[in-house]
Amino acid sequence: MSRESVINWIVLAGLVAVPLWAHLSDEPFTITLATRAVILALAAVGLNIALGIGGLVSLGHAAFFGIGGYTMGILAHHAQTYTPVMEWPLLIEGTKSMPVIWGLSILFSALAAFLIGLLSLRTSGVYFIMITLAFGQMFYYFAISWAEYGGEDGLSIYVRNGFPGVNTLVPIQFYGLCLVALLIVLGFNAALARAPFGLALGAARQVPARVRAVGLDPYRLQLLAFTLSGAITGLAGALFADLNRFVSPTMFSWQLSGELIVFIIIGGVARLFGPVIGAVLFVVLEHWLGGLSDYWHIYLGLMLLGIVLFGRGGVIGMVAGRERSHD
Repeated sequence: MSRESVINWIVLAGLVAVPLWAHLSDEPFTITLATRAVILALAAVGLNIALGIGGLVSLGHAAFFGIGGYTMGILAHHAQTYTPVMEWPLLIEGTKSMPVIWGLSILFSALAAFLIGLLSLRTSGVYFIMITLAFGQMFYYFAISWAEYGGEDGLSIYVRNGFPGVNTLVPIQFYGLCLVALLIVLGFNAALARAPFGLALGAARQVPARVRAVGLDPYRLQLLAFTLSGAITGLAGALFADLNRFVSPTMFSWQLSGELIVFIIIGGVARLFGPVIGAVLFVVLEHWLGGLSDYWHIYLGLMLLGIVLFGRGGVIGMVAGRERSHD
């Protein structure tokens, strides 16, 4: 077993053990922090498909996070007010069912990622970064002006949505749902990286001319990766909205897109558990250092600077070296 595999298992054990300890110690706030870390990790794992495997640096992934959040907010809002989302040409009613909300969040986020990718992937480098940023800001300003759903003030949901056989109002049970979702996506990510598609996507990032020479289209490979990435980030957005029982335009902000990239860089680009470690460290620093100073981002910036200069493989790379897990 490689050192990276050992690190992955230690992180996984921590994700199980810490919330269980908090539950037994009657520390619900710790469980909430852990839930936030897991959901942000899920969003970053989604981005890591595009960035880590495909080399696509997107500054607009918060758009998909926000779409997932607003899908949850709109459906739950209409369910709690007993009003239909749409009456014509089809009658569409609200719902408080998490599986339905998750499915629609994934669908709408994937569709948005597909359409944005159709245009954005015709560019590359800094132009791709800027056009994804532009799309993200378009969604942000649209949400601010959407008065029907709170506009700049956002939209509150009174009661967390339901999942069959689970009391989602119990923090440890809702955390369990989020952790299972993260583990499923991590498994999908690991299988994707080893699959022919993942190998071709990696080759398209490094030597696109050779990929074309064997009859594959780098554009289509990247578009599919970008769509999958957006769908997973949208699922995270729906879970994040359910955690807070609140959605607002800040879910579309470019700062959130930047934070997702920071998670990946801290943990290790293209490393399976890199986004998870990055998200956990971010939430821990935000909680501990945020209580000491309003300028805690300075310490985060110094840590990020040190990793970029001296440990380009992220935390996992510094500990495990250049070897990679094949688990």
